[in-house]
Amino acid sequence: MSTQATPSGHDGTDQPARSDGFVRGISEAIGGPLGEHAATGRGNRFWTATRIVLALACLALALHWVQKSPCQDGAWQNNSQYTQFCYTDVLALYYAEGLNEGKVPYRDHPVEYPVVTGYFMGAIGLPVHAVGDANPQMNQVQWFYNINAVVLSALAVVTVAVILALRRRRPWDAALFALAPALVLTATVNWDFLAIGLGAAGLYAWARRRPVLAGVLLGLAGAAKMWPLFILGPILVLALRAQRLRAALIALGSALATVFVVNLPVAVLYPEGWGRFFELNTTRAIDWGTFWYIGRYLDGKVNSGAVGDQGPFQWLSANIPTLNNLAYAIFALGCLAVAVLALRAPRRPRLAALSFLVVAIFLLSAKVWSQQFVLWLLPLIVLARPRWGAFLAWQIAEVCYFLAFYGELLGVQTGEPVIPEGVFVLAAALRWITVAVLCGFVIRDILHPEHDPVRANYADDPDGGVLDGAPDAPWLDRWRRPGVSNRAQPGVPVAVTVAKG
Repeated sequence: MSTQATPSGHDGTDQPARSDGFVRGISEAIGGPLGEHAATGRGNRFWTATRIVLALACLALALHWVQKSPCQDGAWQNNSQYTQFCYTDVLALYYAEGLNEGKVPYRDHPVEYPVVTGYFMGAIGLPVHAVGDANPQMNQVQWFYNINAVVLSALAVVTVAVILALRRRRPWDAALFALAPALVLTATVNWDFLAIGLGAAGLYAWARRRPVLAGVLLGLAGAAKMWPLFILGPILVLALRAQRLRAALIALGSALATVFVVNLPVAVLYPEGWGRFFELNTTRAIDWGTFWYIGRYLDGKVNSGAVGDQGPFQWLSANIPTLNNLAYAIFALGCLAVAVLALRAPRRPRLAALSFLVVAIFLLSAKVWSQQFVLWLLPLIVLARPRWGAFLAWQIAEVCYFLAFYGELLGVQTGEPVIPEGVFVLAAALRWITVAVLCGFVIRDILHPEHDPVRANYADDPDGGVLDGAPDAPWLDRWRRPGVSNRAQPGVPVAVTVAKG
């Protein structure tokens, strides 16, 4: 059996056991990578890489449904939602948002989420309540959760399908998403897959050079959860570098117009209900597991927290407006740094790499980092840096945080600590560090494109749409290091080495 470390097969398809150092090392336990001339029966196989990955994603989502099943009836007693790790906002908010009473989101009850999420909640919750009123024996909240779970799971499968469509030469990359423990643990904790599915479709539309549709889909995603709008920043910066601003501005305009159109009716008719999302984000204190929470805990080891004896994070915890401004400033500086990186890099970075960096910086600097926000990064890191080693380290950290988070929740509910707070802070720090390390790897790949695994199979950027294969703007020569041309044709493949990590 051959063990030559070539990254791709004869048809140009990536072979992870050859291209990924971590997978190659694991494969040695069963004899090493598949040989160059091994008979694979490609023409007769039903279980192609694409079908296997889609099946794995469906299996992961089914396991998630089983993991949440103890909570489905809504009859939570003795903190079973925490002891069985099955809490989900989808169940809790059926009551908290008044859907069980037939209240219309925003009109009858303020909603803490952007409008597309509110529309989605109402579109499922109100019919369930109406049917439940006519059938008293029906468990409304269980039906509400299961319908949501089916739709959100379908959007998760759409996300996998988009990854597969964008990486036809690297279908096994999508297995990182399908096999991610975070997917099994958090898929329906909230409505995040509504934004993720729409955002993934928006990226696909951009890759297929349809900027209007891309803008509409990213706008809808951003009106469900705000973070997909951040992707428009990398699109603009990369378009500036490639002199393709027209398409980027069309996408930006379409996205902003979509956000305006879907928000306008609620903002005009029910301004108080509509404004709840912004009010909550403005007044919300430091949340568990964030950088600021870790800092406040460490402050508490030195300072009492009383007025006059506060560390900087303790002081910020009591001065929310300043905390908000500082978090926004750090995020803005991070975005500026990403823009400079995009313009000064030796080759134009790929869209997925910059998008991952921007969303990751937002989470690393935010005062709120809920457990399910891990899902935001999953498709982006798979597209940006499909390497198993660092990815699995991050996923292990996320699982540790998930377990510690429920231990902390249970301790708060019972008044008796289940784990020392220091253990929870350590889990939060590991999550923060592993995401930061992923950012470091992505930045390294941008500065040294020969390490970028995706460029081993694609000449430029398969997600770039009008950017793919476009030469750089001549004016960027002044940004380049002396002796390095900024206008090398991106359609010419760079030398790629097999990178580990």
